[in-house]
Amino acid sequence: MSNRQYDDERPGESSAAGELPEHSADIRLGRELLKATLPFAAESVPESWWQVLSTFTLLGLVLTGAGLAPAWPLRAALSLLGALLMVRSFITYHDFMHGAILRDSRIARVLFQIYAAFALTPSASWRKSHNYHHGHVGQIEGSGIGSFPVMTTRMWRAATPAERARYRVERHPLTVLFGYVTIFLLNICVLPLVSDPSRHWDSALSLAAHFGLIAVLWVFGGFDTAFFVVLLPMTIASALGGYLFFAQHSFKRMIVLSPEAWSFYRAALESSSYMQLNRVMQWFTGNIGYHHIHHLNVRIPFYRLPEAMAAIPELQSPATTSLALGEIVGCFRSNLWDEDRQRMVSYREANG
Repeated sequence: MSNRQYDDERPGESSAAGELPEHSADIRLGRELLKATLPFAAESVPESWWQVLSTFTLLGLVLTGAGLAPAWPLRAALSLLGALLMVRSFITYHDFMHGAILRDSRIARVLFQIYAAFALTPSASWRKSHNYHHGHVGQIEGSGIGSFPVMTTRMWRAATPAERARYRVERHPLTVLFGYVTIFLLNICVLPLVSDPSRHWDSALSLAAHFGLIAVLWVFGGFDTAFFVVLLPMTIASALGGYLFFAQHSFKRMIVLSPEAWSFYRAALESSSYMQLNRVMQWFTGNIGYHHIHHLNVRIPFYRLPEAMAAIPELQSPATTSLALGEIVGCFRSNLWDEDRQRMVSYREANG
C-alpha cells in the first residue's frame, strides 16, 4: 500500500459533504483519521465464521428450494432471495480477498476458491483489477481498470466518435443491468484469459465450473431448474452488485482529484459514497454501502463498518446515494467530470 494513504488533507480544502470546518485540532485528517479506524480492523474470528457459514448455508438452502419448488411463482421468489444472498456471499469473498476476515484460515481459502470458481470471480483477475481500483479511485488516469471509466469534459470534446461510443457503452445502464455478461463473464473472466492465459488460468477454471453447473442442472432438472437456480439469480445479483459499485464512484457530488491533491483519505471521503439503505438491504449487501469507510481502511470487516461510522464523527457526513429512482437516474446522468465547474455533469451539459 502506498504511503500516500497517510498524507494529510491540505489545509483549507473542504470535506466531502462540505459540512465539516476547515482543518482544526478537533478534526482528524489523513494519518490521524486512518489511525482512528484501526480498532475496528480487528476481526472476531468466530463472528467472521458465523457470518460466512450462515450466509452460504442460507444461499444453498434457498437455491435448492428454487430448483425443487413445485410452482414457478415460489421458484421465482426463492430465486430473487437467492440473488440477494449471492450479493452478500460476494461481500464475504470480497472481504476475505482484502484480508479483512479469516485471512489466516486455510479452510476459508479453500471455501472461497470454490466459491470464486462457480461465481465467475477468479482471484487472479479480480485481485489485480480491484486492488488497482483502490489505489486509483478518484483519479482520471486508470479509472477504467477495475471500475467504470471517467472522462473529463475536455477529454470528451477531444475524443473521436469511436472513443465516445465506447465510453457511453461502458457506462450505459444496460451494461450495468446485464452485468452477469458484461462485468463478470467478459471483463473478469474472458478478457483476462484471452490477454494472458498462463496468468489467468483460473478464469478458464471458473468458466468451466460455472457453465458446467448450468449444464448439469439443465440435463438432470431441465432448463427451468438451471434458470431459477443459476441464470435468474445471477442476472439479478450481478445487476444489483454492478449498480452498487457504479453508484459508489459515479454520483452527483463525487469529486475527481488531481494527482497533486490526491490521497487515500480524500479519495475515500470525496470520491466514494455512502449508500443509504434500510437494515434489510444493509444485511443483504454486506454493508458495502459504507463504502467511504471501506476505502479508508479495507481491513475493517464488513460487519464492523456501521460500528466504525457510529464511533468516528469525521465519517458521519459523507456524500450519499440511495436506491431511490431519482438517485439512480442522477447517478447515470453523472457522466463526465467538468474541471472548470468542479462537478460531474451530463453529456448534454458537456455538449451545451
